[in-house]
Amino acid sequence: MTGIKRLAQHLNVSIGTVSRALNGKPDVSEDTRKRVLEAAAAIGYVPNQAGRALRKGATGVVGFMMQTGSEITGEGDVFFMSVFDGVQAVFARHQLDLVALLCSSEEDPDAYLQRVVARGFADALMISATKREDHRIDFLAGRNIPFVALGRSQTDAGHPWLDLDFEGMANVGVSRLVAKGHRRIGVFAPLDDINLGFVFVDAYRQVLERHGIAFDPDLVFRVFPNERGGHQVAHAIAAMPADKRPTGFVLTNEVMSVGLYNGLYQVGLVPGKNFALIGRDSPQAHFLVPRLTCFRLSLRDLGTALAEALLATMPAYAHHYPLGIVRKVMPLELVEGQSDMPAPP
Repeated sequence: MTGIKRLAQHLNVSIGTVSRALNGKPDVSEDTRKRVLEAAAAIGYVPNQAGRALRKGATGVVGFMMQTGSEITGEGDVFFMSVFDGVQAVFARHQLDLVALLCSSEEDPDAYLQRVVARGFADALMISATKREDHRIDFLAGRNIPFVALGRSQTDAGHPWLDLDFEGMANVGVSRLVAKGHRRIGVFAPLDDINLGFVFVDAYRQVLERHGIAFDPDLVFRVFPNERGGHQVAHAIAAMPADKRPTGFVLTNEVMSVGLYNGLYQVGLVPGKNFALIGRDSPQAHFLVPRLTCFRLSLRDLGTALAEALLATMPAYAHHYPLGIVRKVMPLELVEGQSDMPAPP
């Protein structure tokens, strides 16, 4: 006797009722659905996912594309794991599963995505690390594949996206250091054409102009977004003439703070004593001394919002999330520490 027939016989209901309850159909009462799910768990019933996918024309899988490699993630990336937790919390409501699609740093992201789509094992996709001009967006939109982007891009297909408020970080961070007397303020930007670098540097330039400070391209430090990159920034600062180096810094990447702190101590620029630093909150940053003044955002909430924005565009789930096309910049909270002291006389 097959599993679904056994369940129906055990509960004295029709096979159709059991099937609709297991698939979350709205015409089944909550009491019946609960009875079916409890009975399925008790007898160890697991639905044949391949068969369900063929019948429904869907896999129940959503892929999250991210790039890997030490130059990108350093010694470990807590950012995506926290985001994934929020994403899967939403997907679990609908018996959907999140799968991480790991694109090697040595492979072209466009070619990787085309291969993933050709294999057809995901109903929808999430993309991250959006570039200034991102061909993945046009590719997915042209094939009518539901997707959401973590990050903005100048490539616009009318798609949903969420991004961090990099303009707000530039405005609040730079203005805070200016108010403390700093006139030479350094910032980090990625080496490649990731869009966040353009967004942040453009905002940084505008904030300086508003405060009557000339933009100096030598104060934009371009390195890989990892611990080593932060360490390299510190040594690059120390190598500059004393009257040309920054006295303060705004760091938008959460994993770089540890490397930057370590490097600054090595070159005699002590955070909070003779060098001011504002960074991004992370579990590692909680152990820094002095305590880092940082921008904080709930990454789990970001993941939740990202998943709901995607499901809002998918007909099977849109009635649960009547949000339309979500295009949202997520604000960050500044948490005061002791790392951003006033400028030296």
